[in-house]
Amino acid sequence: VLKGKLSATFGELLTRKGLVVFQFSLSIIMILVVWVVYQQMQFIQNRNLGYTTDNIVIFGMEGAPPEKLESFRAELSNIPGVISSGSFYHNLTGTHGGIELDWEGKTPNQHMDFANIEVGYGFIQTMGIQMKEGRNFSEPPKPANLLGEESREIILNEEAIRTMGMKDPVGKTIRFWGFEKTIVGVAKDFNFESLHEPVKPCFFRVYPVMFDWMVKVQGGTERRTLEQIEAVHKKYAAGYPFDYKFLDENYQALYVSEHRVSNVAAYFAGVAILISCLGLFALAAFTAEKRLKEIGIRKVLGSSVTEIVFLLSSDFTKIVLVSITIALPVGYFMVRYWLDSFAFKTELSWYYFFGAGLGAMMIAWITIGAHTLKAARVNPVNCLKAE
Repeated sequence: VLKGKLSATFGELLTRKGLVVFQFSLSIIMILVVWVVYQQMQFIQNRNLGYTTDNIVIFGMEGAPPEKLESFRAELSNIPGVISSGSFYHNLTGTHGGIELDWEGKTPNQHMDFANIEVGYGFIQTMGIQMKEGRNFSEPPKPANLLGEESREIILNEEAIRTMGMKDPVGKTIRFWGFEKTIVGVAKDFNFESLHEPVKPCFFRVYPVMFDWMVKVQGGTERRTLEQIEAVHKKYAAGYPFDYKFLDENYQALYVSEHRVSNVAAYFAGVAILISCLGLFALAAFTAEKRLKEIGIRKVLGSSVTEIVFLLSSDFTKIVLVSITIALPVGYFMVRYWLDSFAFKTELSWYYFFGAGLGAMMIAWITIGAHTLKAARVNPVNCLKAE
């Protein structure tokens, strides 16, 4: 194309304009994908999960004698930077085993699994899970120190109550595995799995002692507080490393593939835009060279620089408009398919598509601007002297 050796045939049209349309269509799709993926990741970061992940440290207490863990918790509460603490078996960033429950009024056709979240005293407060009705677990005056001694109290989430069709659940009894449990509270729904999954029915069971711990620390005091927690940890679990992480790291780990998609899409979008601009730049150079005498004649006949720039730009604008017409429907189905993998997702607004199209148009105008302006300002004497 740059050598100016293409003839005015269908092959020229296909080569010169068809490839540019294809390139810009890909660029627009990639711009749209990057934008939607970014917005979905922002949605994930900012969504109210029904609990907090901020400033919560999780670590294990393997090696500590079970009968000493209540004393360990008491010492944690005396550390100035510690707001609350609790033990757990299942954290809130993974999957949980399913258990079928029995309750009064259950029909023979009702078969469903409830996620089983086993926690210790203090867990619900530390996570900031809100109660819709009823109360939290009541701690006995002298808690048992054996892992297997389980409370008869149970807390279900709102979705579990809806699934069961139970009215006024607090105080009622449910059964599983031969145990009877009394419902003491209903927790507001929270996302205990990734946002790919809808909120499922679940229940909390409480044990006095567990070996995984979480501590909510005061913001701004993390370093000093962690040093004191480590000292207490060494006292009760001597010989075992204080291997901790923050809960929000676990939450971020749920979306590693999404972050990877976001990064890869951004790189591909950059490459696609660059290639598209090169193609359009080449096309603008060739067109300007080919129409140089036409431009000279138009200027002799009184056309202004603005009119000639508009004339040359209109052809390229049509090419980009064709690309937009092709790219936006394809891009819509791509991002819709990806978003449908999330149970909770951002809305696809019109401005995503308008912005992608407008962005492509601006890139095109900037790319061809230098060539069209240079061609429009050519001196007619120089381009017509051979005539």
